[in-house]
Amino acid sequence: MTGSVARVLLVGGGHSHVEVLRRFARKPDPDIELTLVSPGATTPYSGMLPGTVAGHYTNEQASIALGPLADWAGARFVRGEVVALDLHTRTVKFAAGGFHAFDLVSLDVGSSPAMTVPGAKEHTLGVKPVEPFLAAWESMRADAANGRVNTIAVVGGGAGGVEVLLAMQHRLQQDLGPAAPRFALITDQPHVLAQHAAGVRARMGRILVERGVVLHLDSAAIAVERGTVIVKHGRRIASDRIVWATGAAPAAWLAASGLQCNEAGFVAVDADLRSPTHPFVFAAGDCASQIDAPRPKSGVFAVRQGPPLAANLRRAVHALPLTPYRPQRDALALISTGNRHAIASRGPLVVEGDWVWRWKDRIDRGFMARYNPPANPADPTA
Repeated sequence: MTGSVARVLLVGGGHSHVEVLRRFARKPDPDIELTLVSPGATTPYSGMLPGTVAGHYTNEQASIALGPLADWAGARFVRGEVVALDLHTRTVKFAAGGFHAFDLVSLDVGSSPAMTVPGAKEHTLGVKPVEPFLAAWESMRADAANGRVNTIAVVGGGAGGVEVLLAMQHRLQQDLGPAAPRFALITDQPHVLAQHAAGVRARMGRILVERGVVLHLDSAAIAVERGTVIVKHGRRIASDRIVWATGAAPAAWLAASGLQCNEAGFVAVDADLRSPTHPFVFAAGDCASQIDAPRPKSGVFAVRQGPPLAANLRRAVHALPLTPYRPQRDALALISTGNRHAIASRGPLVVEGDWVWRWKDRIDRGFMARYNPPANPADPTA
């Protein structure tokens, strides 16, 4: 590829790819023709989703506009949903028809809640993709205001489920006061936030109980019917609305392409974020799993993969040795509690307070500001 312009295709506008675009904006490469493909015009920042649901941010404040970012990077932006990857012809296929060819491809298409439980797809609202979730959330608020929603259940006791539940509860209490719907949290684990330190679990458990959330612990959902979650032993939990926030599941077309994937269907990548079976394919973010260092599906890790991914795409085009990415062992977790309050943890260390939320807010706003193209794009310090 060193003898002509290389076509590098970024599939998905995830957290890693927006950083790739920013890095190419700051340091263009005339040997690379960069294209971004994404079904949406914006990409929501996962760290600000609970704050958006709670009403602390507008959708615009919590989303990155992909078109202007691509323009800044000198990249072409194509609106479209990829549904297939052909590794032999090096093309992707769009849901609306048509194909796009590439020399190198990078995948950052995220994940969705796993909806393998019978009835989950038909009768629940997934927290991802974010855009349809936020649209459905506004409809839910309207239904609650009209008295059509009295109970809301969230299935999933990880940070994503807990944060979204408390954010929805906060917003509806601001809207409706004592008439706000009641909430329940359903998890198959014996604790909420089972992957976090004991101090985090204790603090969040206290907050949920203080706010009147009914906890159904050790209650694996085995089926969903309209208005009802059925958990193990056949117990039925009724709810007017059911929000699904369980573990992540990959897009089916990733494994169907023939790429090496792990047992769950996520794209396997080596320390260079490259497929070990197809060296012209890179992957990052939730859709990927690093073989030698698997990590939880979290925006924290996706963000950190952006710089090494950008460097390795550039180095691969120029036939240079790639740079391995070694993810941190423990990531800082900043878990919001609906109101302007948050819990921070890293390893065994735990702190809590309004000041933690203000700290998180500064971090999130600073992150978003990085992806606003400067007024003078030619400014090398932008």
